[in-house]
Amino acid sequence: MSDLTETQAFLVLNALPNIGPITLNRLLEELGGDPCAVLTTDPRRLSEVKGVGPVISGTLAHWREHFDLAREEERMAQAHTTFITMRDPAYPKLLREIDSPPIGLYRKGTYDFAKPCIAIVGSRRTTLYGQSVAKKLGAELARLGFCVVSGLARGIDTAAHEGALSVGGMTAAVLGNGIDIIYPPENLTLYRQVEEKGAIVSEFPFTRRADKQSFAMRNRIVAGMSEAVVVVESDVSGGSMITARFAGEQGRLIFAVPGRIDQPSSAGCHQLIRDGATLLTSVDDILSELSYLDGLRPSAIPEKTTGGTALAASNLTEEERQVYACFAGGAMVSIDTVSGQTGLPTARLSATLMMLELKRLIAKRADGTFEAR
Repeated sequence: MSDLTETQAFLVLNALPNIGPITLNRLLEELGGDPCAVLTTDPRRLSEVKGVGPVISGTLAHWREHFDLAREEERMAQAHTTFITMRDPAYPKLLREIDSPPIGLYRKGTYDFAKPCIAIVGSRRTTLYGQSVAKKLGAELARLGFCVVSGLARGIDTAAHEGALSVGGMTAAVLGNGIDIIYPPENLTLYRQVEEKGAIVSEFPFTRRADKQSFAMRNRIVAGMSEAVVVVESDVSGGSMITARFAGEQGRLIFAVPGRIDQPSSAGCHQLIRDGATLLTSVDDILSELSYLDGLRPSAIPEKTTGGTALAASNLTEEERQVYACFAGGAMVSIDTVSGQTGLPTARLSATLMMLELKRLIAKRADGTFEAR
């Protein structure tokens, strides 16, 4: 008999070296779903399970030589981290449905994944256009009540998380390393903001460094917990293409944002569109594909009514104030007109207009002009 609780047994199994989720799920299925039984069953019986040889069975039988449970629990307590197993109500519902899901996830933050998730992923080396699109999509989806999922990486991931946070929405970051390692280090503040507002999750034990395999494993979780995956910018060999492939295998919807035909960072998106992904031009495309009807959507975040436009207008950068001044008197202006009045380069102007849209100070009309709200 094991002296471990079910959660402790899951924690041990999840952390043992050289035993992947496919083998762990087979062992659990063979032994009636009991994680304690996996650690106490005779190695000869374990070796009868497909994929389990003498090395794995020996590791399971002598797990205390490979994993210090007390030290891991102490680290979790100090880092305010919990371990949610695949039987926990807080475990992402859709993630249970994929082939060989992680048997558990380390979690910082209290979000329980009650709302449907949409993933936004893309390149680390991105353009201002890509960042502004990702931030806008993150904000709009979060405002509609979705949880925005990404990987906390540089570029598109960062913009997606920031967009969700900018409207007070939910966002979750899935890491490709131990939950105690903040990568990239410049995202420390963002890491803390996501933890406070949503959740940071990882299937890897403390101190585990990232590598190509761990990032691929992370990508399968990003896709698996989401109803749809949106790729904003990616080259043809980028990690986001792996996420999209997992999404296709898992039966998730795949959306791709088009970009310039001479921009390498959009080549992956264009390939996805050629291969059947839905071309994304607005959040409405996602809602249409998901067939969300009134009453089936998540609850939207209510608009802030105190302070309103005056509060937003008082919290602008110098460039944002310069551009916003072009809309004095309720004028409807084109981007060329704004460019002529401000002298700002097109790329910076587009990003500034996008930020004013996110702050709900201006709106883009169907004819391409902008007007103040």
